[in-house]
Formats: sequence, structure tokens, C-alpha cells
Amino acid sequence: MRFGLNKDLGFSPSDRTENIRRIAEVAKLFADSCSIAITSFISPYRTDRDGARTLHEIPGLHTQEKEGLPFVEVFVDCPVEVAEKRDPKGLYAKARQGIIKEFTGVSAPYEEPVKPELHIRSDQCTVEEAVQKVMDYLTEKDLLTKKD
Repeated sequence: MRFGLNKDLGFSPSDRTENIRRIAEVAKLFADSCSIAITSFISPYRTDRDGARTLHEIPGLHTQEKEGLPFVEVFVDCPVEVAEKRDPKGLYAKARQGIIKEFTGVSAPYEEPVKPELHIRSDQCTVEEAVQKVMDYLTEKDLLTKKD
């Protein structure tokens, strides 16, 4: 997204908001066609995530007449210290040196989700286990048909 649709955006608070808004709009196009769109972006502001959720609200969600797929917020939670150790590009070090401005978790805020549908602690599970948690959630909510 950053190299295509959102290449005109930087990392200021207003650009971050617009980045998430555009991603939510594209994901909604997929959801409206009953295709699951899994997006993975740093979205540091609750209001932006709430806006994405509102965009995806489906009238009569709990009825059989629903069309499209619901918004599911997955909070992939990782302590900053762990993320910093995993950072192959050295971005955290650059942010701590002041080279990178507006870096989430260092020089810019991150507002944790209040009630995500799924909370995954990536420092306590493998990537494969995290993926399985997402798949199990989607299957449990009847959003995905489990193949035997």
C-alpha cells in the first residue's frame, strides 16, 4: 500500500489517518464481495481503527440476510523491547537517535485497542501459532469453512 495507493503519504498523524482510511476502504470492497481481506498495518490511533470498524458495520449482522463480512480487529501485541530486538532494518535504533521522526512506540504514541475481537501476544507464540489462532477464530465465528 505504501508503495502504491498510499505513496503520497508520509508518517504524520494526518497521513497515518489517511493511510488507514484508504486501507479500510479497499478492505471493505473485498468484504462486500464476501472475500476475506486480512490487512496488517501499524494503526496507532484508536479513532482510526474505530473509523475502519464503522465503515465495515453491517446492518442486521446477526441475521441470516447479512451481506459481506464483518470487521474483525486482531491486536498483534508485542512489547517494544521485543519488536526492537526483531528489527532487521534498525529502524528503532534510528528512531532513538532522532533520525526517524514520528516513530510509533518511540517518538509517537500507540493507543492499544480497547476491545479487539482477538488479542495475540506475538512474543508468546510462533508465527504459525498466531496464524492458527486467527484461523480458529474465523472458523469459530462461521466466517471460514474448516477443511478436513
